[in-house]
Amino acid sequence: MKQITIEGIRYQRELFLREAPPAFAAQSSFHRQLADFLKEWFSPSPLLTLYTSGSTGKPKEIIVRKEQMLQSAAITCEYLQLPAGETALLCLPLAYIAGKMMVVRALYGGLHLLLAEPSGHPLAGIGRQVDFAAMVPLQVYNSLQREEERKRLASISRLIIGGGAIDPQLEESLGGFSNAIYSSYGMTETVSHIALRKINGKDADNCYTPLPGVSVRLSEEHTLVIHAPRVADAPVITNDIAEMRTDGSFRILGRRDNVIISGGIKIQIEAVEKVLYPYISGPFAVTSVPHPKLGEALVLLVTPASNPTYTREVCSHQLSRLHQPQHILQVEAIPLTVNGKTDRAAAKKMASERIPMPGR
Repeated sequence: MKQITIEGIRYQRELFLREAPPAFAAQSSFHRQLADFLKEWFSPSPLLTLYTSGSTGKPKEIIVRKEQMLQSAAITCEYLQLPAGETALLCLPLAYIAGKMMVVRALYGGLHLLLAEPSGHPLAGIGRQVDFAAMVPLQVYNSLQREEERKRLASISRLIIGGGAIDPQLEESLGGFSNAIYSSYGMTETVSHIALRKINGKDADNCYTPLPGVSVRLSEEHTLVIHAPRVADAPVITNDIAEMRTDGSFRILGRRDNVIISGGIKIQIEAVEKVLYPYISGPFAVTSVPHPKLGEALVLLVTPASNPTYTREVCSHQLSRLHQPQHILQVEAIPLTVNGKTDRAAAKKMASERIPMPGR
């Protein structure tokens, strides 16, 4: 493995300037954000401040060492065999770890960084071959809807999808692609992903495989505990409920803070959503509202793309009685975080504002 130091890659700063137009910092707000991040990265401070996505509450501030980000970049570049000179697409917001790490991987690996303003269609204006890209599920789904973007998606040599669960229909749509597509598992606390899961090809799997130097175990509450000394100084105790195989790979069942207790029954939000994915058209989300007898009542948020009558029939036939939503609420859009995850806190607030507690 090559030596990893910030000093050792300073010369690669010119790489970004060669790829961008001459008036680099004035091209767009996204170019300016990249220029700001590079300035921060090459500053004398060994530390960087990161923010979590805030999908279940207020974003949290986390301080990491730049050396840890370089270690994370090294693990990814070596695992995916990304040689210097290949192209990497930056199409994720630079406010969060996923976007920042694409820049650091390019710096570490000597990759040519291509910029696409973060949007639902990141491949719309891309005219060059992309060898490596990271996207959220919504970006991948949107790219499949347009033939030209679908072709570009299929031509990306290595694609990692993170920031949220990949629903079974999307995974099935990608199953026949010949390029290497992975679902990634990680968080800001682990400086991006620490495990990958191949979702297409002969070696497709339903479990995540920890990257080299990473090991995992289960806590007493069956949540995942991550030991990744190259990127985290101490074991990271997650809120993700998981199950493990004997080879050390694992499967995520849902978040501990996404458990609804209704009538004394624990209901995992993600498990209910997984059952409904094949049947409901358009985005949807499961949440809850307070209930005087049940404690919490399940609520299904759907968009206008869903037929209310059909949705109720699906719930009654596909879900057990105790797992069926008490309310099906049609909303204009499912609230999302900036990186495409369902904003669970906002969804809960939306349901509470629209559905009064019985007796009030």
